[in-house]
Amino acid sequence: MSRARRPHAVPAGSRRACFRGLVAVGVTVGAVLAGGRPRIARATAVSAPPAPAPMAGSWRDGWPDARAVPGGIVLLPLGAAPQRPRAWYGEHEVLVVGSDDAWTAVVGIPLSAAPGPQEVRVGHGADARNLAFDVQPHPYAEQRLTVPPRHVDLSPADLARHERERIHLARVAATHSPVVPARLRMDLPVTGVRTGSFGSRRVFNGQPRAPHNGMDIAAPVGTPVAAPLPGQVIDTGDYFFNGRTVWVDHGSGLLTMMCHLSAIDVRVGEPVAAGQRLGAVGATGRVTGPHLHWSVALNRAWVDPALFLAGEGEPPARPR
Repeated sequence: MSRARRPHAVPAGSRRACFRGLVAVGVTVGAVLAGGRPRIARATAVSAPPAPAPMAGSWRDGWPDARAVPGGIVLLPLGAAPQRPRAWYGEHEVLVVGSDDAWTAVVGIPLSAAPGPQEVRVGHGADARNLAFDVQPHPYAEQRLTVPPRHVDLSPADLARHERERIHLARVAATHSPVVPARLRMDLPVTGVRTGSFGSRRVFNGQPRAPHNGMDIAAPVGTPVAAPLPGQVIDTGDYFFNGRTVWVDHGSGLLTMMCHLSAIDVRVGEPVAAGQRLGAVGATGRVTGPHLHWSVALNRAWVDPALFLAGEGEPPARPR
């Protein structure tokens, strides 16, 4: 049965106790992740990171595509260690996968990151070290859209609602559970035609807004939307910009968000399998027509969902 509900609070055990840098939700899905260029701890030579070691273990079926650009991903080999190392990009902990003979940091680069040298800090205290990488510029296209005026020029009531939702969504976006993702390659959550690309500079009714932080896939209202990876539902709600929305935590700061749904078929706290139905395509929130907006967050940075796809054009797992 379809259940569209008002926002739920995120369970305390499933998110970090502290979060910083709440960012306004001013685009289609809301720029709720903390962005900006992390501070550089010290000057260091910049070189292209070597390729990560082959992944081992039955739960790993391949790496996301590495692209060291704003909104991209960098893979940084960390070497061997008896325990999983901990690493941070700026103030946010990053995903580390592997085994004791070869660990790799999988780092999401914010869309707001300026091209140039960046660093990831590994470990604490005297044993801490910095790994350098270089962010390259990447041109993103511009997209002009016409939507109802109330979704661009907000009334006092809508502005107040937006502010409440902004704070709530920032708490959701700060989720960093200790679970390691079951795998890194994702399935497409819905079958359809891609109508909006990640990173495009969006202009609504002639007014520039923040870049598009997801992938838009057009499909008829009611088309099933599936989980791209195993995980746990951490939020559902009906939001001003996003419409009916489901967030799934896949572990260690890797989150996905499905927006503009016509129906929500899962509950907060519910574990989901890859391919399990989360809801259905709709046209709720700020939209120009029925479609799914799919966002992927990694260490609180929006990154291009296409980098995680097992193969362009492959059908998603069948919702069940």
